[in-house]
Amino acid sequence: MLDEKAARDAVVAAADRLFYARGVQSVGMDAVRAEAGVSLKRIYGLFQSKEDLVVAVLALRTRQWTEGVERAAATAATPRDRILSVFDFLDAWFREDGFRGCAFINSFGELGATSPRIAEAVRGHKEGFRDHVLGLVREAGLPDAVALQVVLLAEGAQTTAAITHDADVAREARRAAESLLVAETARTP
Repeated sequence: MLDEKAARDAVVAAADRLFYARGVQSVGMDAVRAEAGVSLKRIYGLFQSKEDLVVAVLALRTRQWTEGVERAAATAATPRDRILSVFDFLDAWFREDGFRGCAFINSFGELGATSPRIAEAVRGHKEGFRDHVLGLVREAGLPDAVALQVVLLAEGAQTTAAITHDADVAREARRAAESLLVAETARTP
């Protein structure tokens, strides 16, 4: 029998796979039980509701996103390259089998209007990403407004890649970000 942490991790990982592949609302708790190999009684002992499980999945996704973005930035030599590394991270992600877009955007679209907790988890993730990019922009000595512009390119790339199934969208968004950085660098005293 799995200890509590292992059972919780198994349930969250199973729910993440299912929710991402099929959507939150189309996945019942029986499917999560079967995928995780954990009884429904135990699942409901770990998570009082499906909403609690969705929030846990989004927390997992936030950790994965943050680690991926930081890993991509770790190999960048300059502040400008660290900003652009966001798009390198996106490019690799868009090329993964089963890419279905941003789990946060997907969850917000499904449940954001009816679940304040899920909406807040999504907003928290998006604000965290914006704050990360803002730090990179400041490190590069660029105006704060550039951060939102870079975030908009990244967010737009995620949505466009999911809809069009075109992984090259990240490379095009990177080119647009490069142009933006060159223009802003020229304008910044």
